[in-house]
Amino acid sequence: MISFKGTHFPKDVILYAVFFYVRYGVSYRDLEEIMEERGVNVDHATLNRWVIRYAPAIAAKAHSQKRNTNRSWRMDETYIKVKGKWVYLYRAVDSHGDTLDFMLSERRDEDAATAFFKQAINNNGFPDKVVMDKSGANYAGLANINLLLILAGFATMIDICQVKYLNNIIEQDHRFIKKITKPMMGFKAFHSAQATIAGIETAHMIRKGQLSEENMPAYKQFMALAG
Repeated sequence: MISFKGTHFPKDVILYAVFFYVRYGVSYRDLEEIMEERGVNVDHATLNRWVIRYAPAIAAKAHSQKRNTNRSWRMDETYIKVKGKWVYLYRAVDSHGDTLDFMLSERRDEDAATAFFKQAINNNGFPDKVVMDKSGANYAGLANINLLLILAGFATMIDICQVKYLNNIIEQDHRFIKKITKPMMGFKAFHSAQATIAGIETAHMIRKGQLSEENMPAYKQFMALAG
């Protein structure tokens, strides 16, 4: 259960604000006005602290509760602006479009790709196949994972498929993330970008029905993750 000890606002108010920010892509100034219209006077700096504090914890809970994904992956990276510079958001979905994992990185290279695949496999198990574009760095990152499998004595390796048109699922899936981040007009710090992206990805997973088969409103599913 996520702790809300020491906060000066009710838990439901905090979670509603965090969900609204990561789901609908408004600025903190706009969200401050929206909350005021609902009778809650909270400044934009406090809203920012709520997102940074609670979004990653809720995302971690969502990962542990999402429905099982399949073993045919689609992997790609997209771009997010932090402190006026582009950083790289590595993402993977399965062949049905369900979110597998995501990782924000300041670099786009073999080491970053390897780290992402290690994280995704640790959270989701080994895939049978990974489809990606022609990126040499991403290929090298997954080749490193296959090398580790060989050294560990595994008889089979992960099939690497570099066919761009087969990756349309993940490229289309990027659009939702970009749609939400665009009105935010970039991030001032890497850690705040990480926290916000974690919240956005969680809201996207809820939107895709990965966390509940029940007929429950999205914001209530988000709140339920906080315990």
